[in-house]
Amino acid sequence: MSAGKRKRTTPLQAAAILAAVLWFGVLILLPIGVIVYKAFENGAGAFLAALVTPEARHAFRLTLIITVASVAVNTLIGLPIAFALARYRLRFKTIVDGLVNLPLAVSPIVAGLMFLLLVGRIGWFGDALEGAGIKIAFALPGMIIATMFVSLPFVVREVVPVLEEVGTEGEEAAATLGAGRLQTFFRVTLPAMRWGLIYGMTLTTARAMGEFGAVMIISGNIIRKTQTVPLHINQALADFDYQGAYSSALVLAAASFVILIVVQTIYQRKKGSENE
Repeated sequence: MSAGKRKRTTPLQAAAILAAVLWFGVLILLPIGVIVYKAFENGAGAFLAALVTPEARHAFRLTLIITVASVAVNTLIGLPIAFALARYRLRFKTIVDGLVNLPLAVSPIVAGLMFLLLVGRIGWFGDALEGAGIKIAFALPGMIIATMFVSLPFVVREVVPVLEEVGTEGEEAAATLGAGRLQTFFRVTLPAMRWGLIYGMTLTTARAMGEFGAVMIISGNIIRKTQTVPLHINQALADFDYQGAYSSALVLAAASFVILIVVQTIYQRKKGSENE
């Protein structure tokens, strides 16, 4: 068979591809299409008006604050954990690895309840925190902590395989040439793992923006005080404000989609330039 001759697709393969495309359309494209249609059903004016209400503006602002804080802290925490898992023979490595994956296994609502039992008014540390004038439950700090918990694994899970793949040869060579630890990290290690780190931060961002269960429990879902965009959408649906719910949902979904597409595009261009 010549190199330019393509292999024919069998009926079974064609059926499998068609089934995958249809399944993707039902799960992804159809719901997105419905949201877009409902958001603009009453025109662009109604769509924009739903996004500038005091409740919507507060929800988006609060979501932005929580997302930025969660990504920053989880990156600072995730990198040392990733290094420990990838580069050192930890005695309790399996336990640490399991704890990192715990937020993926525990329901977000259960996670929110756990934090509420710890720092709520009737929680273990609630009285002590309240006596010190520190409010965590039903306030911004508790919402950030809950979001950090559910989005913790992504930076670690994306960075660990990259560190294992690149190995330590470059770092050892830099150390041999007299580079310090910080120089080695910023000039050798960070460039080598940058895409894993960027992907991890991107997934953390998307997860933080869309978190609902844990934040709902720890925040108390107070309108214009502790409502993020997902909570605002839920409240709008409960109040039969379908225009507000679909408009905010579309913006939230679009933001996550744009972030992922931008990162993927940059990565593909960078990969193409490196192969040239």
